[in-house]
Amino acid sequence: MNIRRSAALVAATVVIGGAAAPAALADGASPSASPKVTVPSGLYGTTDPTYDGVWRQSLAFVAQKTEGVQPAAKAVAWLAGQQCENGGFGAFRDKPGTACDAKTPLDSNSTAAAVQALKAVGGRDGEVAKGVAWLKKNQNADGGWGYNPGGASDANSTAVVLGALSVSGDEPAEVRSGTGKSGLDALAGLTLPCSEGKNGGALAYQPDKKGKLVANADATAAGVLGALGSGFAAEKGDAPDAYTCEDGDAAKTPDGIAHNGAVYLQNQLSTHLYLKSQLAGATDQPDYGNTADAITSVAATEGIKYTKDPYAWLEKNAQDWAKGAGPAAYAQLIFAAHATGNDPRDFGGTDLVSALNKTGPDPASAKSAADSGDEKKDDGGSSVSWWIVGVMFIAAVGAGILISGRKKQRK
Repeated sequence: MNIRRSAALVAATVVIGGAAAPAALADGASPSASPKVTVPSGLYGTTDPTYDGVWRQSLAFVAQKTEGVQPAAKAVAWLAGQQCENGGFGAFRDKPGTACDAKTPLDSNSTAAAVQALKAVGGRDGEVAKGVAWLKKNQNADGGWGYNPGGASDANSTAVVLGALSVSGDEPAEVRSGTGKSGLDALAGLTLPCSEGKNGGALAYQPDKKGKLVANADATAAGVLGALGSGFAAEKGDAPDAYTCEDGDAAKTPDGIAHNGAVYLQNQLSTHLYLKSQLAGATDQPDYGNTADAITSVAATEGIKYTKDPYAWLEKNAQDWAKGAGPAAYAQLIFAAHATGNDPRDFGGTDLVSALNKTGPDPASAKSAADSGDEKKDDGGSSVSWWIVGVMFIAAVGAGILISGRKKQRK
């Protein structure tokens, strides 16, 4: 997920490492000056939503749901209202009540992100099904997806679509183009072999003009989650038997793509604990968004052993970035906390969940920080206290009831 350069970042380069945003801007191309539009009351964030309204809303919803937060009804209605009758979404429609036409810009990234978000909040199966149908209709012959319908496939767009297919109930490997290719085949075709040394295992965004694959950390982080089929909110993975790039037939399998991509990302993180910005003029500056995405991808594939130090660096350094970048940035940090088993309500002293909630309408329901803490204590091995409660209950009423401890939700 992670999936790309932030539209807001690219347009204004206010903060290095802006929240991951659509792949159309992954190469750092600056959009034209944003028009002044009124930010709808149901939308998260206060900045111009022209290039990332659906994206940031979608990431916010998925991140909230990982922490037991149900977004406000009007926020969900705003996102659902961005969908065109054919099932597709664009980055932002300022007049969602009007019918879409052939000139309405729709894209795979916004559609796939919205599918994940509407699936997460529940009760929107119709919109989810229409979105998935639009994605399938616009699959390229090589099995992948480009940002725009008919555009050349890229790793980022393909990955976010694979996540949408998976969370909506499809088996990504079975969603194939007319030539029999799947999105996983497209990702395999964008992976660099282990013989590329330090770049071995990485994914390219797209082949360059000469057809060469160039390692891209942003595309790799996205591709790893796409290969896993996890969607944005990935769970913690298992530690590998051998943390090395692996060639051969296995390298082209979903597990192989994810493993080798995680090896590349971990090697990048081990150098500075963070990834550097690739934007022009931003040499040697941290890219907080890509760092969060890389941590999420490595943890989801290989477990947390190699993410502890980078995550600690992120906790120490990324809070001001998130505050300036907005809802999608908070979501990225929550995803990193979720995948590594850390508490997003205590991110270096910041409650990321509360901070995200404050960027939009008041949630319909939400666990408090205290409730979250109590639950984590219960789930963290407090079965002894539950047995004590059981004994006291027996003494009081003479019943033979034992109250067992609940299993851990996350290790």
